[in-house]
Parts: sequence; structure tokens; C-alpha cells
Amino acid sequence: MWLFMRNGPSGFSSVSTAEEVTNGIDASGLTAIVTGASSGIGLETARVLAKRGVHVVMGIRNTGAGEKVKQGIIKENPAAKIDVVQLDLSSMLSVRNFASHFTSSGLPLSILINNAGIMVPPYTLSPDNIELQFATNYLGHFLLTHLLLDTMKKTARDTKREGRIVNLSSVAHRNTYKEGIRFDKINDEKSYSKFRAYGQSKLANILHANELARRLKEEGADITANSVHPGVITTNLFRHLGIFEGLVSSVGRLVLKDVQQGASTTCYVALHPQLKGVSGQYFSNNNLDKADAKATDKDLAAKLWDYTMNLINK
Repeated sequence: MWLFMRNGPSGFSSVSTAEEVTNGIDASGLTAIVTGASSGIGLETARVLAKRGVHVVMGIRNTGAGEKVKQGIIKENPAAKIDVVQLDLSSMLSVRNFASHFTSSGLPLSILINNAGIMVPPYTLSPDNIELQFATNYLGHFLLTHLLLDTMKKTARDTKREGRIVNLSSVAHRNTYKEGIRFDKINDEKSYSKFRAYGQSKLANILHANELARRLKEEGADITANSVHPGVITTNLFRHLGIFEGLVSSVGRLVLKDVQQGASTTCYVALHPQLKGVSGQYFSNNNLDKADAKATDKDLAAKLWDYTMNLINK
């Protein structure tokens, strides 16, 4: 990563770590949900937020792995406030159960980090019979956000502190199907491309954040919604790439980000005071970036919103 070390307007760069971009920030009193926090950048995001004083609720599919992560964070930081709650983003029932559990806990919610994801698996349907990448990376997070939004609004009003929603996208949003979102072929196995389906789900993450930002602003809610590209990182997202996985891991140390750098943009957007009031934007390398034209298509964002509301209300 020595090739990209120049700081941008934010004062940070691609090699800045999550600890560096949040250095000096006191986030005590805030509560955050981080999905997919049992490994990779989700784990590092949870660790650093807890280090800054945030009460972190980790939404994790494998709670056994989550408990080990929790103990590791507490061992490093005995003051850390960490909870582990089961969450499978591919299942709308699991998402609804998680949201119900959280709201019944009475906890406030200031930060929602939609981090969990899968990458380029073979064609598979979710428990709700929706193509798995679209279901896990996008639909589950849309539903989770939808179900927790009232709690976030109430928290922002009660605490007079801005709420922040961060969607993990990817530069791969540029490599989607030609239509952008294939509304009439989401589950089409014959024309399925695991790489373009991944790009489609990551494009959907940006469109979701942008349309949500527009709606929140129109409503006057003190909540921002942004999307981030964490960078290309050697994490277990690559587990479906077969022999290429080994190549990525071997070369990764030379040209890719490590987990500490990969989690930095998420933590920057979630906590940094520079971004107060900034919403509907796309970030990479801890700086504002320009997303693909499809990602800024307001009509496409509105169409996806309506399409998704129909899916979750069936």
C-alpha cells in the first residue's frame, strides 16, 4: 500500500488505520450496531468503536465465534461494552428477530454499520428464495435499517446527537449488469454472473444510502446515510474464489490493504466530526469519492426503494 500514501483533503489516506482516523474522538454514550463483526473489517470496526467508548452490538450469524471476538476485545480493553446477538442477513425472519430483540432491549441507537457481506458464491437462493448476494449484502441490510430507523430517530431527538448510517459498498459496484439492477431477473440462474451479481448488490447499497439520505433530509431527521468502499482487503470474503484465494492472500501483503486500514473509512464516516451533516455521499480511502453514474441515478434509487419495500412486505 506504499503506492497510495498521499493524504487527501480529510487529512487521511488509504494507509490510515481505523485507530488513526478516530484518534482523540470520545464517543462514549453512543450505541452502534455492526453487522458481520466476527472477522475482518467488521471485527476491527467493532474493536475500534469500543476503544472510543461506543457500546457495540455485534450482529453475527455464528454467535459462538462472536463470543470469542467479544472476549478478545474485552481482554484488550476491559472497559469495552460489547453485546453479541444472532443475525443472519440472508434471512428476513432472522433480521426481524434481531430488530425485535434490539428494540425490546430499550437501548438507544446512534450508529448503524451495515457491514456484513458475501462475495461471488455459486448461484444460491436465500431462505426467502432470493439470490443470495442480493439478499445478504443488500436486502437484509435494507430491512434492518427500515426496522431500526424509528429507534435511531428517537435517539437523535433525545440525545441531540446526529445519528449515522454507514453502508459498506465496494468499487465493484461499477461492475454490475448493464441494467444496473435487474429487477425482473434477480433470481435468474441461467444468466447469473457471480461477479456481476456481487456488483449489483454493492450498487444497491449505494442507491439505498442515497435514497435514504434524501428521505431523511426531507423529513428533517438528524441522521445521515453514506456509503463506503473499504478498499480491497485480504479477508475471508474471497473464500469462494478457489485457487485465486491463495494468490490474493499471497500478493495481498504487497498491494492490498490490511484489516486495520480496511476498517478506517467505515470508522471515519461513522465517528469523525468533519462529517457532521454530510449525507448521501460515497467515500473511499477516508475521503469523498465519485461513484459510478448508475449509483447517483435518482430515478434508479427511487425504483429500487419501491421494489425493495414490496419484497420486504410480501
